[in-house]
Amino acid sequence: MNPWQTAGAAGTDFKYLTMKSSDDLILSIDFGTQSVRSVLIDLEGNVLQLAKTEIEPYFSVAPGWAEQYPEYFRDKMFESLRKLFSETTYAKERIKAVTLTSQRSTLINLDSEGKSLRPAISWLDQRLSSVGKYPGRLMDVALRLVNMREAVHFAVKNGECNWIMQNTPEIWEKTSKYLLLSGYLTWVLTGEYRDSVGCTVAYLPFDYKKQQWTDRSHMNYKMFPIEREKLPDIVKPSEVLGTITREASELSGIPAGLPLIAAAADKASEVLGSGVITPDVACLSYGTTATVQTTHSKYHEVIPFFPAYPSAIPDCYNTEVQIYRGYWMISWFKKEFGLKEIQMAEQTGRHPETFFDAMVDEVPAGSMGLMLQPYWSPGVKVPGTEAKGAIIGFGDVHTRAHVYRAILEGLSYSLKEGLNRTVKRTRVPVNTIIVSGGGSQSKQAMQITADIFNMATYRPHTYETSALGAAINAAVGMKYYNDFPAAVAAMTRRGDRYEPDRRNVEIYRELYEKVYSKMYRHLQPLYEQIRDVTGYPPKI
Repeated sequence: MNPWQTAGAAGTDFKYLTMKSSDDLILSIDFGTQSVRSVLIDLEGNVLQLAKTEIEPYFSVAPGWAEQYPEYFRDKMFESLRKLFSETTYAKERIKAVTLTSQRSTLINLDSEGKSLRPAISWLDQRLSSVGKYPGRLMDVALRLVNMREAVHFAVKNGECNWIMQNTPEIWEKTSKYLLLSGYLTWVLTGEYRDSVGCTVAYLPFDYKKQQWTDRSHMNYKMFPIEREKLPDIVKPSEVLGTITREASELSGIPAGLPLIAAAADKASEVLGSGVITPDVACLSYGTTATVQTTHSKYHEVIPFFPAYPSAIPDCYNTEVQIYRGYWMISWFKKEFGLKEIQMAEQTGRHPETFFDAMVDEVPAGSMGLMLQPYWSPGVKVPGTEAKGAIIGFGDVHTRAHVYRAILEGLSYSLKEGLNRTVKRTRVPVNTIIVSGGGSQSKQAMQITADIFNMATYRPHTYETSALGAAINAAVGMKYYNDFPAAVAAMTRRGDRYEPDRRNVEIYRELYEKVYSKMYRHLQPLYEQIRDVTGYPPKI
């Protein structure tokens, strides 16, 4: 069946099957960058209980390095689970399945006994390897001709496996398994070296179109030459990864023998948990990395040679354009300029966004000409490696409130640019926006998004969209629902709706077309000059 064929058309009435009780629950483990969340979710998509444990994302022993001990991740997961079970009043017997979603591209080396050989390299790590033997002189010339040389060099240099092979070959020699964090936590819980196709987003020898490990002739294997025996077996989302071992049960409180159902990485789970399963709806993630994603049954590269990632729906794909450190800028602003609002939030017990929204209310759409380009961390193609953030249009009328609003507007402009690229490439119009992630808690951010995209914009019914997306995988895998459309219809709902303000739509349209869309092209030569003079960011 087409993955987004309506369940009604497939003969399903959107109700879970009666082979299990409606009292059954799913335990979803959501291991993010800032915290690990253990969540009990029912078959209607309601979050019944949540335990959140803050984590230290990484430590750094050298500039740009970001590492963390795998055992720390393991222990924090168990801590969160024990906290959940110590607080909940729901009977463990009601839990029928466990599922797991985690941050992407954090990688771990294990020896033949399953012991870690070095700290995990986090997705936030910025170290670079040398290019090494690949691509070689002839291939390098060919890549230059198709304007892909810098992109390939970027990937090879950023491949964590290449750095380990080059700088600590003894570690690589001892490596029996090379796992993503999701694969490591799966092994901790089940004793199985398995992972989900939906979690496989990293510099690995993975064929994103076929959604399987590559053979040795594939370009990705040549860039990341990892022996197949070092990689885990992979299964599709909603399939069984293994069962909870007695040891894991004793350490976590999860009943032994429960199935661990494959889900997907946090971004893909977020898309599914937001109810975005048709290509005419886009999911914006306002998180540490801001993204715009759509779900397709066909493979599309929005930017040529940059893959579409595996969806949380088997055999489907998420197109993705990302703004690295997107909503990190909001955290940066709050830290540097928002002490007053943070203190007010602590004193009143209200959410900080309430006070920042009140501040933004004082500023008109367009921030009186203050325009921001959110390229705080350079890309490789769009933008190029030379890119930097920019704020233009300052005048003596501008205050910190204008800067805050300009950040919100700049992120929306950038994601709109990404969505325009997506629609042009896929030829599927988008008519609705769903916004998840921390930034979605801001009413002003939601309204600005609706105005800039000129579309109806919604929040999901729950903030815990990644955990919910993973739970949907488990619900389908456990046969509570016949298919994903039925599960999504039953377990997701749209929350608050924001309609475009026609007075603002025209202002934003003109600023986007006449200013924002031209900024990068005009500033790029200056970015290049800055890099030539200062050496930052370094050339690939």
